[in-house]
Amino acid sequence: MTEENVRWGILATGGIAAAFTAALIDLPDAEVVAVASRTEESAKAFAERFGIERAYGDWAALAADEDIDVVYVATPHSAHRAAAGLCLEAGRNVLVEKAFTLNSREANELVALAAERGSFLMEAMWMYCNPLVRRLKALVDDGAIGEVRTIQADFGLAGPFPPSHRLRDPVQGGGALLDLGVYPVSFAQLLLGEPADIKASAVLSAEGADLQTAALFSWDSGALAALHCSIVGGTGTSASVTGSLGRIDIPDGFFHPERFVLHRDGRDPEEFVLDPADGPRNTLRHEAAEVMRALRAGETESPLVPLEGTLAVMRTLDAVRERIGVRYAQEG
Repeated sequence: MTEENVRWGILATGGIAAAFTAALIDLPDAEVVAVASRTEESAKAFAERFGIERAYGDWAALAADEDIDVVYVATPHSAHRAAAGLCLEAGRNVLVEKAFTLNSREANELVALAAERGSFLMEAMWMYCNPLVRRLKALVDDGAIGEVRTIQADFGLAGPFPPSHRLRDPVQGGGALLDLGVYPVSFAQLLLGEPADIKASAVLSAEGADLQTAALFSWDSGALAALHCSIVGGTGTSASVTGSLGRIDIPDGFFHPERFVLHRDGRDPEEFVLDPADGPRNTLRHEAAEVMRALRAGETESPLVPLEGTLAVMRTLDAVRERIGVRYAQEG
């Protein structure tokens, strides 16, 4: 790192890579210095779009670029293990899009590799970096609604998506669960940790991808979570946390909320609103800032998105897939 800037490399050139790069450009202490894609043509087009100096037509060249402080891996999650592993092997720090990997085995391999190399590693769970989500967690942890009894969260897109689309293609880890369901699962585990028991049901496509999945989690405390994800129906993306003394409602966009309402017994509802200075739905910027803060502090993981929490979510996703009968070809 220079004294002024953290230098980023972008691995992949799809929609989320573009959104994250745009967020980085808005940060005065971030510098995007290189981009890589499977083809030089795609990398050059992306570099020209964002004014990036270097464009590589293969991942290995980006991983070997010693001018890069941290690589953002934005491939489909079926390629996260290979892409992130390549960068970690080369000594780069890495931010990996969610879902972190296809399964917990791959996730454990990446975490072990990062520890071996002494590199920073984090899942790009931008929801955890959102100021309102952080405030909500603090309220719950401080007992504002008493002991948590139930959590509800949903995330669904209307589609329709053709079988070749990455959201439906099993070869790319397609299905509602890993792309969308990771948010409700991560939200529930942010507040309650890894569940003690998991039940799930799903509707599968002809290709074997889950079109929609519902899950019921339980904890030893007696708390329950009802979670749902879909790529065949647009949901309200709402969430609610009910406790023994009150309730918190996120009416829409729970994974990047602009407001939530705290209901406490015997009190008027309290609305919490995102600071206008944070900009609407701009949590990608907060995620990038957290990575750069951690790097400057010499940390190898973020306390906001700890690696053990990521591994716990991956174990849960594995358990849900086992119950609904989804297995990817790469898993043998």
